[in-house]
Amino acid sequence: MELPLVSICIPTFQGERFLEEAMRSAFAQTYPALELVISDDGSTDGTLAVVDRLRPEAPMPVRVVKHRPSGIGANWNNCVRHAKGAYIKFLFQDDLLAPNCVARMVAMAGSAPEVMLVYSRRRLLHDPDNPQDAAWVARYGELHRAWRNARVEEGVMPGRTLLRDPALLDLPRNKIGEPPAVLLDRRVFNRHGWFSTELRQALDYVFWYKVLRYGQVGFVDEELVTFRLHAAQATQVNARTGALTELDRLPLHYLRHLGSYLHPSVRRRIFFEFTAMGRLVVGMVHRLRTLAGS
Repeated sequence: MELPLVSICIPTFQGERFLEEAMRSAFAQTYPALELVISDDGSTDGTLAVVDRLRPEAPMPVRVVKHRPSGIGANWNNCVRHAKGAYIKFLFQDDLLAPNCVARMVAMAGSAPEVMLVYSRRRLLHDPDNPQDAAWVARYGELHRAWRNARVEEGVMPGRTLLRDPALLDLPRNKIGEPPAVLLDRRVFNRHGWFSTELRQALDYVFWYKVLRYGQVGFVDEELVTFRLHAAQATQVNARTGALTELDRLPLHYLRHLGSYLHPSVRRRIFFEFTAMGRLVVGMVHRLRTLAGS
């Protein structure tokens, strides 16, 4: 039986520092049916020189496409548009895949019908002497344990089970993981559209939660990706430049687009905490209670 093609997608921008390590982790995959798609967002450092130097060593086809810079999401989408695989496996220029990463994820995707998304635990590479990094790891290290009712174990479950969890809005907001920790069935882009080109910090898990509405999700209880924390990484840059303010708008987005799939307590919380009408009701109740007690 012919194995499905997997497109390893690396969106790049000024990535020469760690790109060689990332590409070599792709070359080391035990899964044989691969292609490597690199979408570069106008790098002016040695990013493309690294690609040219390593391309002759690649055990799979390598294609480089150039992209006019227009945001993180646009570059991710450009990678996917040029990919030919039945599955999309992102790998960021800072990060690493374990040698069995693609093989384990594809096996999980094929273990049940309509598995649209597979994710795994991550190994976090950070400076243990940096208190900010240590705090980040403590809070965001084991994302699959952040659900309240859903018991996430190795295997497949309906995506709606996670969407229905009452802890959806609680920290950590992203309970799936970064794109390198995820394998996507290519069909999700036909069904659910593309990554947002407006969001800068939450575009990954906003997309995951859209995908969870339909089909199943698989979890591999193994650290299949190494996610690197450092000062120049996009997550850190976005935090410093104010992108986190977009998170305040997410609950209303969930209510609009995912409302019928959410737990009733989550819908109530969004209404009373994040809508003008809900806050008005809360204020009126508070004033009435104050008057009644005076």
